[in-house]
Amino acid sequence: MAQFDGLRPARLKVGVVSAGRVGTALGVALERAEHVVVACSAISEESRERARRRLPDTVVRPAPDVAGDSELLLLAVPDTELAGIVCGLAATGAVRAGTIVVHTSGAAGIGVLAPLTEQGCLPLAIHPAMTFTGSDEDIARLSESCFGITAADEIGYTIAEALTCEIGGEPFRVDESARTRYHAALCHGGNHVVTVIDDALTALRAALPTSLGIEDPDGIAERVLGPLVAAALANTLRDGHAALTGPVARGDSATLARHLQALAGVDPDLAEAYRSNALRTAHRAGAADDVLTVLAR
Repeated sequence: MAQFDGLRPARLKVGVVSAGRVGTALGVALERAEHVVVACSAISEESRERARRRLPDTVVRPAPDVAGDSELLLLAVPDTELAGIVCGLAATGAVRAGTIVVHTSGAAGIGVLAPLTEQGCLPLAIHPAMTFTGSDEDIARLSESCFGITAADEIGYTIAEALTCEIGGEPFRVDESARTRYHAALCHGGNHVVTVIDDALTALRAALPTSLGIEDPDGIAERVLGPLVAAALANTLRDGHAALTGPVARGDSATLARHLQALAGVDPDLAEAYRSNALRTAHRAGAADDVLTVLAR
């Protein structure tokens, strides 16, 4: 295993499997921290192009060869592929004992790395709590992100925390048994909000004047909703449920009824989504019975 100087890892030879959005972004961040990405795997032409653009000095090789060259092996593959990749690498014996093996899955802990741990590797789960779109913003956002880390012992946590801090992130520990709950929380906040905002944009565009013969001239819906959503997010992160405003917070059942009727004219599924979210909000807010009655199926 590579030697460590206090909390700062020695310069490591890094291998990345595979050259997707997450793997290449982390590869760039690790190189900026003076590690060296010596090899990566890339199957599709899209991933090969991404590797050429983001990691131009890195050799593209098959995954077992990447593993054999690495002191730090980064497994940045989809959750559904992680167990298979680990078992395949273990079967080939490609990963040397002492290698630090890191996966980036949010839902999995270090248990999925057991086949490699049994061969003398040091297992780490280091998950960036961030969305990745494939743009260069992904790399910049890493330094603003928190990373959920899970390790087998204090040595592992020390290494995971040091690696995370080196790329500018903030590490926090997640118990092995809590990884699924942790990941569900992030998906609820980071993924479902996309649907809510997209629904809101759809409803807002339907409310805009169409005298020009086009819907949503000049992207006004995005400009109207953007500051509102940003303020609501900031207020909620600061004040929690006390940040709630609007008809549910005011107990305005008549307005809620009109909302449901109006949205049903735009899209019945959108109206149902509004009803469901408003009902959840009403229960959290301890709303009066008349509000709950309007929102009940």
